[in-house]
Amino acid sequence: MRATDFRASRARRPHRQRGFSLLEMVVAIAVLGVSLGALYQAAGGASRNIRTDEKYAFGVELAQSLLADVAQVPVSGFRDGGATEGGFLWEVVATPLPQIEKGLPAGVLQDVEVVVAWQDGRHRREVRLNSVVEGVQTR
Repeated sequence: MRATDFRASRARRPHRQRGFSLLEMVVAIAVLGVSLGALYQAAGGASRNIRTDEKYAFGVELAQSLLADVAQVPVSGFRDGGATEGGFLWEVVATPLPQIEKGLPAGVLQDVEVVVAWQDGRHRREVRLNSVVEGVQTR
């Protein structure tokens, strides 16, 4: 084969370009966009779960603290409530239990319920704790 024949046959073949075509680039960008979107959704969901868990832990701690404050309540019962700066609403209700045994007057034992509630996005969350405490005579 002579050199002129080689050049002539090479000229007849289509010239191949090196690199990516526009279609390949568009597909690569689309795949990258979908992947990043899924990663963003996963990270956002994890952040929301952490925030929800922190609020729930604070609500439980607040309820336990309020329950510890009412070791003794008046025999007639008790009701109190309020709100914290963080938007947590709380209520403590003590109601006299009926006479359980002879010799133990009604009201000596009190059923105490503590409710702590908060708004978490569109959902209302709450923690309820119940206990029985001693009712005392007030002067």
